Amino acid sequence: MIDSRAEIRAGDRFAFGSNWRAFIDLVDESRIEAAVGSLVKALGTRDLAGRSFLDAGCGSGLFSLAASRLGARVRSFDFDPDSVAATLELRDRFAPDADWSVETGSILDEPFVKGLGLFDIVYSWGVLHHTGDLWRAVDAAAGLVAPGGLLYISIYNDQGLESRVWRRVKHRYNKSGPVARGVLVAASAAYIGRRRPARKALEILRKDGLPARPPRVRGMSAKHDLVDWVGGYPFEVARPEEVFTFLRDRGFTLCHLTTCGGGLGCNEYVFQRAEG
Repeated sequence: MIDSRAEIRAGDRFAFGSNWRAFIDLVDESRIEAAVGSLVKALGTRDLAGRSFLDAGCGSGLFSLAASRLGARVRSFDFDPDSVAATLELRDRFAPDADWSVETGSILDEPFVKGLGLFDIVYSWGVLHHTGDLWRAVDAAAGLVAPGGLLYISIYNDQGLESRVWRRVKHRYNKSGPVARGVLVAASAAYIGRRRPARKALEILRKDGLPARPPRVRGMSAKHDLVDWVGGYPFEVARPEEVFTFLRDRGFTLCHLTTCGGGLGCNEYVFQRAEG
């Protein structure tokens, strides 16, 4: 398997895990409940008792924890050792006795994926487009869904030229030193917040990460989401119709969709695999 830390040192991959390890210091019951609420909204139930849940690319582990709170048997994995460490720490803090395993692995590692088995719910939010091989990653995740099970993913929206510009920004970020990275984050914050007062755009750069404010949707942090957005490389995008067609051809039916309105961000999908 490719060494993620070597790729990070070479500037070919963002240090996602390092960002998630910083984020988990902010996790509290309000953020956990927000994460639980986002799962409930997309899956249409608060009861996952008896169901298996795979978190492919678990990041901070927050949504593995949310699935566990809903009663699921959880298995989490991530390519980045720091993400694995963050997830283990979150599990030890909030769910030490849960039926929840955590390991290092890649969705692009075929022997690893083949050994996972099938799951009632496969969850991979904002991950597959960072693998460097989006469609192979989507195909691998889909193959882990049991008959009648659910695939819950999100993928960056294709904005055409603007997405290509963002890809260059992200690549530059990872090839740059601390000062240039700070400039890119600040400039991106100003650009993203250009329709809001300037102080609102700059607010998310404060060192405290706004811990006293209510958590964002899904329980996330504005500061850490911004850094993840600017640095998130590799970076691929897809139009909703491309995702729909790709998974329809593999026996899946769309049952939930939330788009970003054609703009910046992720489109969220829940697909159900055909029975039998």
